[in-house]
Amino acid sequence: MTTFVLIPGAACDSWHWHLLAAELRARGREVVSVDLPCDDDAAGLDEYADAVVAAVAGRGRLTLVAHSFAGFTAPLVCARVPVDLLVLLAAMVPLPGEAPVDWWAATRHPDEQVRRAGRAAQKAGADTAGKPAPESAVPGSSADPFFQDLPPELGAQAAVRWRRQSETPASRPWPLESWPAVATRFLLCRQDRLFPAPFLRTVVTERLGTVPDEMEGGHFPMLSRPAELADRLERYSRTAAG
Repeated sequence: MTTFVLIPGAACDSWHWHLLAAELRARGREVVSVDLPCDDDAAGLDEYADAVVAAVAGRGRLTLVAHSFAGFTAPLVCARVPVDLLVLLAAMVPLPGEAPVDWWAATRHPDEQVRRAGRAAQKAGADTAGKPAPESAVPGSSADPFFQDLPPELGAQAAVRWRRQSETPASRPWPLESWPAVATRFLLCRQDRLFPAPFLRTVVTERLGTVPDEMEGGHFPMLSRPAELADRLERYSRTAAG
């Protein structure tokens, strides 16, 4: 049976996958939701990949689902263990030797204000240790690049769930010399404020040479549209296995 391996983005953990994980398990699917050592200043991308490899030990037929910053981690996992399918969800797509901190300028991200809001929300949310993050992370605010499409109660939970995110993995070059030889699908979200759809269409075309799939929703569809996302992941997995 396929195991869906859910890899979180920066400053996130398995909680951010909990609705999608529950949806998949209710359908009889195997799910591994990974927690990364994002608050450990000694941990870089290699250590993030180590955490995923350890979490999937003994499992076969892996479908990796990599959200946002996990686009830098998941391909490293594919180079270490057999993977049937890699699904990049509103994710960063690295090039060999590119450090994540340089990715924003290299991909010509169009909105410096959104970039600043995203970084501030993650940093402040982590530094306040469970207290609400500033306006840039408050669901529904004009500056919110993450949770604008979540129900208020869920958005309020999400706004205080940021973990401390070390800068270590962002400062180190991506170590692979090429994209791993694994079937790869990219799914973007049309209302994503952090990575706008027109921007990601260009990034995916230029860096993966493919056309991304698209769905409605903001940057966290695993919280806003878990059933629809589960439908897509199951369909991707069946296609990869077929």
